[in-house]
Amino acid sequence: TKLEKVEQFEKGLEIIRELNIKAIVIIGGDDSNTNACVLAEYYAAKNYGVQVIGCPKTIDGDLKNAQIETSFGFDTACKTYSELIGNIERDCNSARKYWHFIKVMGRSASHIALECALQTQPNICLVSEEVEAKGQSLDDIVDYIAQAVAMRAADGNNFGTVIIPEGVIEFIPAIKKLISQLNDVLAMPEAKDISRDEQVDFAKSHLTDENLAVFNSLPVGVARQLALDRDPHGNVQVSLIETEKLLSTMVSQQLEKMKKEGKFVGKFATQHHFFGYEGRCAAPSNFDADYCYALGNSAAQLIAAGKTGYMAIVQNTTAPADEWKAGGVPITMMMNMERRAGEMKPVIRKALVELDGAPFKEFAKNRDRWARETAYVYPGPIQYWGPTEVCDQPTKTLQLEQKK
Repeated sequence: TKLEKVEQFEKGLEIIRELNIKAIVIIGGDDSNTNACVLAEYYAAKNYGVQVIGCPKTIDGDLKNAQIETSFGFDTACKTYSELIGNIERDCNSARKYWHFIKVMGRSASHIALECALQTQPNICLVSEEVEAKGQSLDDIVDYIAQAVAMRAADGNNFGTVIIPEGVIEFIPAIKKLISQLNDVLAMPEAKDISRDEQVDFAKSHLTDENLAVFNSLPVGVARQLALDRDPHGNVQVSLIETEKLLSTMVSQQLEKMKKEGKFVGKFATQHHFFGYEGRCAAPSNFDADYCYALGNSAAQLIAAGKTGYMAIVQNTTAPADEWKAGGVPITMMMNMERRAGEMKPVIRKALVELDGAPFKEFAKNRDRWARETAYVYPGPIQYWGPTEVCDQPTKTLQLEQKK
């Protein structure tokens, strides 16, 4: 729930007093820790004597900055997904007859897709931030995948793997502009009194000509989903959009055209996967177990020191755990103003994949070779006992960022 109204803060205080709580640790991503910051500021201003501390937790890995090296859960999720993707790649390389389109979590950032690509070396991995930076259209993405399929088919390889971040559709500039206006339209007071059946027509009637043209060009199911329900923070629920099926269908259509032009000689059969909740409640990796223990200890130390509105942090995380450095930073340092549900609100900025960062550069350096060759890596299940280089390693993202 988005906490932003005085009555919510006061209702929270009722429960806090009832349970005789002196301090709250809010564990979550950028939205949850935005709540923590706002709550801490309100209770401090009122002298209520309630401390609020945040801890960075997000599967998407998009709560990170100069102070927060990574969020817990990201390592475990990526290792879990990479095992599954590796299994699919092994089967793919054995059966040699399917292209597997694999959507992974990552609504606003492509950290999971990028990390899984670094671990498994698929033929194609889309990175939403690059799609936006290059101003790519849906057709551009489809053409890119179709060319890779045709290239591998020419080598006699009618199979492959494609990793797709779930939020990629939001990063296509034309669709991003459409979603931005839809968010504002659906936040209008009159939009709250209409039925779901009327919602699409209401939205269309308020769109600019440019955005309406984009809306009408999308498959009916996708367009309808973009115009309907939002999550509690006003975001499109992109996990409900079957982007993997949308892309594979459009690639199939493109290949049919290429076949008529003599540019594609081969077969194209597909399988679809969405790895979402499967990665969220796996038994934690050794890294995440150590990281959570350190974060909890840090949060307790901050409470004992009388702090409020602070984020518990742990740094130097590519070193052995006994060399990690725990501490805390004011959450206000991470806040900025963003438009949410038609209004400007203080929020923590989501950390996106940096296209000039070491992890993306490593991926970009290798992706043309991975697209043509079958260079799959099968990581296997998370290891818990054995040599530290096998069991206790952080993500490749962290290692590349810190040049370890």
